[in-house]
Amino acid sequence: MLKLGGVLVCLLIVAMDVAAGILGIQAEVAQNKVKHLRLWIFECRDPSHDAFKLALGAAALLTLAHVLANLLGGCRCVCSQEEFQRASPNTQLSVACLIFTWIILAVGLSTLVIGILSNNKSRASCGFTHHHFLSIGGILCFVHGLFSVAYYVSATAASDDQK
Repeated sequence: MLKLGGVLVCLLIVAMDVAAGILGIQAEVAQNKVKHLRLWIFECRDPSHDAFKLALGAAALLTLAHVLANLLGGCRCVCSQEEFQRASPNTQLSVACLIFTWIILAVGLSTLVIGILSNNKSRASCGFTHHHFLSIGGILCFVHGLFSVAYYVSATAASDDQK
């Protein structure tokens, strides 16, 4: 039963991250459908409410998947490099995956937030072109799913090693 629960948690994390990635890419498509005027590196465009909603959903799902993976994966406390080198391979892998998930969350969420802010209703923007932030955020959601599942599995295996 415990293994079935672990599989369900992994599937839930992957499903949330995949859904966030798809929403991020769809937000990019919706953003590209609004009218815009481009002159060299400058661009004026109207905000897209659909892109705003889709990107907001992607950011929420990415954050929720990250919280779920970290809460259910547990905490691998490694305080020094010596302790890290003496730790089991499962603990080392879980710490590495945890660090990568936080980095991917920071970059992915930042790109999605930039896309959300550029599609805010109250601002029609003119300035330098800011292309592909939403699709980059969407792709990072997929990568986040891979590292989150790797973290959950390795953290669970590391906690089983300690028993």
